[in-house]
Amino acid sequence: MEVTEKKNEQVANMIFGSIYPHYVNRLEKNGRTKEELHQVIEWLTGFDEKTLLTQIDEKVTFRTFFERANLHPNAHLIKGVICGYRIENIPDEFELYRQVRYLDKVVDELAKGRKLEKIMRKDP
Repeated sequence: MEVTEKKNEQVANMIFGSIYPHYVNRLEKNGRTKEELHQVIEWLTGFDEKTLLTQIDEKVTFRTFFERANLHPNAHLIKGVICGYRIENIPDEFELYRQVRYLDKVVDELAKGRKLEKIMRKDP
């Protein structure tokens, strides 16, 4: 599938805190914990638990969430298909959309039982 400006804007304007409970529920159904989710989010964004919860309390959009984030330098190593999009093929003009898909992908990997060390990528 191809990213469009309309789709990019829709995702950018979604409230992070409205999606977060879905991440937690999915992971807990698969035997993972909220603490593991927070570890993965901290690796990707630099947000510790307190900062993460502040983002939720402030009802920030994904745009604001990622503007405030300090994306991990190895985030570009997150590859694969998520929600029908091949992450590494998302054009640079839709960087925010790519960042949201990075988050979706690491949550998906966590839910599928992948080890934290593998999810939190290191240089090859």
